[in-house]
Amino acid sequence: MRIAFFGDVVGKPGRRGVAWWLSTFRANQGVDFVVANGENSAGGVGIDPGSARDLLAAGVDVLTSGNHIWAKREILEYIVDSDVLLRPANFAPTTPGWGYTVKTSRRNVSVAVVNLIGRVFMNTYDCPFRTVDSVLETIGGRAKVILVDMHAEATSEKVAMGWYLDGRVSAVVGSHTHVQTADERVLTRRHRIRDGCGYVWSARLGDRRKARPGVAQVSDADAWAIRGRGGRSGRSGRRHRRR
Repeated sequence: MRIAFFGDVVGKPGRRGVAWWLSTFRANQGVDFVVANGENSAGGVGIDPGSARDLLAAGVDVLTSGNHIWAKREILEYIVDSDVLLRPANFAPTTPGWGYTVKTSRRNVSVAVVNLIGRVFMNTYDCPFRTVDSVLETIGGRAKVILVDMHAEATSEKVAMGWYLDGRVSAVVGSHTHVQTADERVLTRRHRIRDGCGYVWSARLGDRRKARPGVAQVSDADAWAIRGRGGRSGRSGRRHRRR
């Protein structure tokens, strides 16, 4: 199956970019499931119910978040009743909302999405490594594909999570970094780790101040494919350049 990951979606330009890409290329790329980090989709900082609904209406299946999830107070009531807008699972246990969810793709494949947040150069959170152990135990055999969004500042912490989960999840992607990195790889058990807003998008979608020219216009080369746990990646692990 193919999963598209967007991160971080910033403001109205980012939301429009996601909607444009999905409406234009989704069918042609055979994308089965869409995940977007939307924690800054409302005015560039935070997410509100309106921006969440915009992204979901555009075709996003699950929204992840990070340290700015509470920037808009009106999201508190929304997230309590939502199982498609996630907050990091390693927030305090009494925090409203969910840190993971299990949904069904368009090809009837069960997909679990787990949201974590790092601690290096960030605030104080529970250990993401111990937390993901607990989450995976809870998910058990309910999901054939497991995607983890590691929202963190330090690339090293995201890479560490990738190796920690190698062979246990389908893919680990990194958000929050806001710039492209070049350490994408298929790990020893043929699972993929990426960093830097999902690698493909180079910078926060919609943030023209930090992005290279054209970043807000996502091309059809920017689809990212995985084929589930134990399967080969859609690009066989080869690095690719933006067109």
